[in-house]
Amino acid sequence: RIGTAALAVQVVGSNWPKPHYTLLVTGLCRFQILQLLKEKPYPIAEVEQLDRLEQFTNGSKSEEELGELSEQFYKYAVQLVEMLDMSVPAVAKLRRLLDNLPREALPDIVTSIIRTTNQEKLQILDAVRLEERFKMTIPLLVRQIEGLKLLQKTRKPKQDDDKRVVAIRPNRRISHGNITEDEEEEEDHDDVVMLEKKIRTSSMSEQALKVCLKEIKRLKKMPQSMPEYALTRNYLELMVELPWNKSTKDRLEIRAARIVLDNDHYAMEKLKKRVLEYLAVRQLKNNLKGPILCFVGPPGVGKTSVGRSIAKTLGREFHRIALGGVCDQSDIRGHRRTYVGSMPGRIINGLKTVGVNNPVFLLDEVDKLAKSLQGDPAAALLEVLDPEQNHSFTDHYLNVAFDLSQVLFIATANTTATIPPALLDRMEVIQVPGYTQEEKIEIAHRHLIPKQLEQHGLTPQQIQIPQVTTLGIITRYTREAGVRALDRKLGAICRAVAVKVAEGQHKEAKPDRAEVGEGEDCKEHITEDAKAESISDTADLALPPEMPILIDFHALKDILGPPMYDMEVSERLNQPGVAIGLAWTPLGGEIMFVEASRMDGDGQLTLTGQLGDVMKESAHLAISWLRSNAKRFQLTNASGSFDLLDNTDIHLHFPAGAVTKDGPSAGVTIVTCLASLFSGRLVCSDVAMTGEITLRGLVLPVGGIKDKVLAAHRAGLKRIIIPQRNEKDLEEIAVHVRQDLTFVLAGCLDEVLNAAFDGGFAVKARREHLNSKL
Repeated sequence: RIGTAALAVQVVGSNWPKPHYTLLVTGLCRFQILQLLKEKPYPIAEVEQLDRLEQFTNGSKSEEELGELSEQFYKYAVQLVEMLDMSVPAVAKLRRLLDNLPREALPDIVTSIIRTTNQEKLQILDAVRLEERFKMTIPLLVRQIEGLKLLQKTRKPKQDDDKRVVAIRPNRRISHGNITEDEEEEEDHDDVVMLEKKIRTSSMSEQALKVCLKEIKRLKKMPQSMPEYALTRNYLELMVELPWNKSTKDRLEIRAARIVLDNDHYAMEKLKKRVLEYLAVRQLKNNLKGPILCFVGPPGVGKTSVGRSIAKTLGREFHRIALGGVCDQSDIRGHRRTYVGSMPGRIINGLKTVGVNNPVFLLDEVDKLAKSLQGDPAAALLEVLDPEQNHSFTDHYLNVAFDLSQVLFIATANTTATIPPALLDRMEVIQVPGYTQEEKIEIAHRHLIPKQLEQHGLTPQQIQIPQVTTLGIITRYTREAGVRALDRKLGAICRAVAVKVAEGQHKEAKPDRAEVGEGEDCKEHITEDAKAESISDTADLALPPEMPILIDFHALKDILGPPMYDMEVSERLNQPGVAIGLAWTPLGGEIMFVEASRMDGDGQLTLTGQLGDVMKESAHLAISWLRSNAKRFQLTNASGSFDLLDNTDIHLHFPAGAVTKDGPSAGVTIVTCLASLFSGRLVCSDVAMTGEITLRGLVLPVGGIKDKVLAAHRAGLKRIIIPQRNEKDLEEIAVHVRQDLTFVLAGCLDEVLNAAFDGGFAVKARREHLNSKL
C-alpha cells in the first residue's frame, strides 16, 4: 500500500504504428494509503507522506549517519556506469548525476535504471529508512556488474555495442497489448542487430554498404515512436533484399534454344535470329552487356509472349512492367525518401521481386507513355535504356548506384511515331509484321485450338476443326494483323460445342430412355452435313451428337452468324471514279477505297473523310498533275474542255469517315481515281496501289510495304502497284505470298496508270491536220 507521488509534466499519444501513450512525470515523495475513498471513475484515497524533500537538502548529516553504506553504494554505481558506453548522452548524464545529486536520492534513481524485476522495485519502494534502502540496493548493483562482466567475456569484442547492454529508460510507455515493455524492446533490439548482421554479410557495393551502416547507426539512436524509424527500417530491409550480385546462369545451348523458340512461336524469324545471335556471343564473351530490344508491330502478333519465351530460353527470370498510361517519372526513378509514402521505382521493385540482377525485363507499351506535371517518364527511361549509363542507375529512393547492365530489356510498341527520338535511338528496333493467312492457320492448329480445347474441357475426340474451316474464319470473320480475334472466334466455337457435349452426356445418363438404344442404329445413317448443320438447333437434342463434332461452314454460320467481311471487292469498282489504295496503321495494314465524283460548279475541290494536311496536299498535287497533262491523255470535263475544273466541282471521299487518315502514300491512288473519273474507264478490280507523288509525276517510296502487301493479300487482291524504290522491301515478304501476287514497280505516274487500267492508259496521239494551200 506504498506508492510514489508524482507530478505529470507531459503526456504524448500516438496511433501509429499502434496506439500508445508516453507519460513524463516528476517524482515527489513516498506515501502510504490510509483509506480508499472512491474507486470510480478513478481511485481517490486518503494518504500519508512517508519521506520529505527537505531532508535531501541537508547534505551535511548524510555522510555522518550512513557513512560506509553510502560510499560503498557510490563506488559500485560509478563502476557500473564506467562499464557502459560514455558516448551515449544518457550514460554521460547519469555519470554527472552521481556526482551532483545527494547520496540519499541515488538508491531510488539507480534502481529505476538497472535491470530489476517489478517485485524488487516494490521492495525498494517499501523501504522507507535510508539505511535499509542502501542495504537492499547494493546487492542489485553487484549482480548487474557481474552480469556485465560475464557478458563481455562471452561476446566478441569487435563491436562497441557490447557496452550498451543496460537499457536506459527515462520514459515509460503505456501500451494496450499483452506483451510487456521489456519484451518489446528486447525483440526490437534483436531485429536491429539481425538487420545489421544481414547488411554486413550482404554482397552490396562499397558505397551502398557505407550508406547502410550510417543509417543503421541512426536507427539505433532513434525512438520507435518517430515516423522516420519505420521509413529507415524499410529502406534498410529493401537494401538487404536487393540482388546486388545474385544472378542466374544462362543456358547457352543454341540448338536447344532454337527448339524452344520454334515450339513456342511460329514464324517471327527476325526475333529468333536475334536471340540466337545473343546466345552465340554470350558463349564467346561472358561479360556481355544485355541488349536493349524494341519489338514494334500491330497488336496480337505475340510481342509480349515472345519476351516470356526468350526468358524461358535463356533460363532467366521474367518480369513485365506495363508502361501504358504512366505519366509520372517517379514510377521509373522512385520517390525521394523525404516524402511521406515514398517508395522505389518499378525497375528496383522488379529486381526485388525476381531476386536476381540479370532478369528479362519487358517494358510493355513503351509508345503509350504520357507527360504530366509530375515529369516525363520517357525521359527517365533514357538512363535505364542506355548501355553506357545503366551500369550505375540511381533510383531516387535508394540514392545509391545499382548495376542494370546485365538486365535484358525488351520494349514493345505498336508504332515508333509516338516514341521520343532520343529514347528510340537507344533501342534496337525489330519490326514484327502481321501474319499471313497460311501462318495464321498454322498458329491456330499448333497453339490456339489446343489452348481453347484445354480451357473448355474438350478433347480432339469431341471436336474437329479442319484447316478449310479455319481459313473461313480468318477470311470471313476476322480481318486483323494478329490472332486475337481468331482466338476469340475459336473460343466461341468451343463453347457452342461444349453445350452440345454436355447436353449429350445428360441424355446418355438417363437409362430409362428408349431412344438411347435406338440411337446407336441411327448414328450410321447420319451424314456429315446433317451432323454439322444447325449445331444450335434444339430439335436434335433427343440423341447425343456423334463424336467428333465436325465444324464446317454450316456450323460456322450457326455459331458465329453471317460472315462479317466480304472478300469480293470488285462490286465496289463497278463505275468510274473508284480506286483501291493501301494504308498502314498501328494495327497493321488496311485496304482503303477512294471515291470521286464531279458536278457542275465553279472549280472547287472538296475533300471528306477526316483527312490530314498531308493527304489534302496529295489531293491538290494529283488534280494539278492531271490538269497539266489533260491534253496528253485526252481528259476532258463534262463540257469537253481540257481544263478539268472549268465549270466543274470535284468531290473526293475516303470511306470510313470516322477514322482519321493522313500520310503521303495515297497520292497514286488519288491520281488513278481522278483519271478513271475523267476518262470514264473502270479501274481493274484486283489492283491496289500505294506511293507518294510529286508535281512532276514521279512516284516516291513509302513505308510499311510488308503490312500493306499482307492487307492486300488478305483482301484477295492479285496485283499491287508499289514505287520502284521499294523493291528492296519485297524481300521481307514470305515466298508463298509473293507467288500469289503480281507486283508492278512504278517510277512515274504514267506507269501507274498503264498498270491500273485494262489495256493500259496510253497517251492518245494527236491527229495532224494538213492545211491545203490551194
